Order: sequence, then C-alpha cells, then structure tokens
Amino acid sequence: MGVFRRIYELLLEDKIITPGQIVVPDELPSTEMMQLVHTAEYVEAFTSGQLDDARVKRIGFGGDVTRSPVLINRTLAEVAGTLLTARLALRYKLACNTAGGTHHAFPDCGSGFCIINDMAITARVLLQEGLVERVLILDLDVHQGDGNALIFQEEPAVFTFSMHGEGNFPARKQNSDIDIPLPDGTSDDVYLRVLGEVLPSVLTCFKPDIVLYDAGVDTHMHDSLGKLNLTDKGLQRRELQVLDTCLAADIPVAGYVGGGYSPDLTTLARRHCQLHRAAKEMWENYSLGAPVD
Repeated sequence: MGVFRRIYELLLEDKIITPGQIVVPDELPSTEMMQLVHTAEYVEAFTSGQLDDARVKRIGFGGDVTRSPVLINRTLAEVAGTLLTARLALRYKLACNTAGGTHHAFPDCGSGFCIINDMAITARVLLQEGLVERVLILDLDVHQGDGNALIFQEEPAVFTFSMHGEGNFPARKQNSDIDIPLPDGTSDDVYLRVLGEVLPSVLTCFKPDIVLYDAGVDTHMHDSLGKLNLTDKGLQRRELQVLDTCLAADIPVAGYVGGGYSPDLTTLARRHCQLHRAAKEMWENYSLGAPVD
C-alpha cells in the first residue's frame, strides 16, 4: 500500500502535477452506495472488522490486516477517490487517480487483494444519478477483471472489456463483454496492435458516456506477478494510445493505476506514473483547460 503514497510523491517531485491539481474526496462512500454492488451482509462484515476467515483468506492480506481500521478506512477512501475521479473526468474530460482498480471484488466477497469493487460502485452511482447512460470499463490489468465481468453480466448500460494474460490469475475466468486473452510473453508491438484493432470499434459501437480505465502495470516484463513482456516504452505508448483514442472520440476518461507488483516501490511507482505522464501530455494536446484548483 506504500506504493500509492510513492506515486503521489513522484508526481510532485517530477512536476507531472502541481499541488493545485490534487483533489481529495470530501467524504467516504455511504453504505447505500456500496450496496449498489455488494450485499448488505458483506458490507457490514467488512466495515465492522468481522469478516470471516474464509473470505479473509480469499482476499489475501491476512486477518489482522483485513480487519484493521487502517485497511478498512483506506479501502473506503479508495472507493471515494475512484468516484471523485470519474466525476472530475465528466467535468474536465480527463482525470486520473493515484489508486483504484479493485476489479476482483465480487458482490459477496473479495478476491486477489481486492475488497470493495471501486469501479463497479462508480459505474452504478453515475448511472443511478443520471450523469451517464453508458459506461465502458476498459481493463488492461494483466489479470482479468472477473469481478466486473460477473457484476455487469446482465447490465446493458455497462460494457466490460478485459485484455489480460491468458495464463494468469484468476484460474476461473468470467465472461466480459469482450475478453482478449494474451499468451505469455506478448510484446509491446503485438499488444498495442491488438488494442488498436479493438478499442476504437468498441467506442464507436457502444458509444460510452465515460471510460473507466484500469491501467494496471503488471503487464510489464519485470512485474513480479505478470507474464507479459511490455517494456517501459510499451507502457508509455499504451497509456498515450488509450487516452488519445478516447479523447479523439470526445469521450471522457477516468484513469486508475490498477495492479503492479515489485519489491522496489519507487520502480513500481514510476511505472504507474506513466498514466499521469500520458494524461499531462494529452491534457496539453487537447487544450483541456486550466488545471484544477
């Protein structure tokens, strides 16, 4: 979890953002918001620190950590940040979070280090409030977005698009609206070509009012849990390609850092910062206006 703080520090140190562009949520998500996606029993069990051992084990953090007030509050703050990022994207066309992308969480349990599904809650809140009519969840984390796929499997207003490592977690995949499983060792050029062949047509056919983008960097060749072969340059090209494709279609995009695994937090944080570097470049290229104050 220290990587999120390190991303924030590097963004300021490297002058990718200014202090005036940092926006913090005013409040944590309500129980009602979380129950748009999760069962009342699961929300109560997690937020009260009483989650059972079987579900704690499936999440992967361990009981003392998962039931701690620190992780509970951090998880809720992450959901609040994801929703705020989407609201800002609708206002400014582009916004990025320094966390987010807990796409393995299911309605009644967490999984794969994901506890509460921030992107699913955000999509449901935006739809419920009438701010959008169609949401595209674009998931480029190396792991399939199985939680989102299951949650929205019968929801025509949300389109789930997951491009992931075929041989990676989860072992049991769900059915997204579009799944693109990639073989181990997939390189920059192949990865970006496939993405470029599919994403524009999805935007054209589905016509989303917003794209919620999970920009996981566990696709990197040196990621501890990834099996693909993207380079630093490949990640940079991917982020520019995604943001440019969405903005060229006049579709707001909210970016989330997603997964990434390395014992060196600074190295990992720099990979995540590629999303924000690309956003800075696109912000300037599309003349999106003055920085947020």
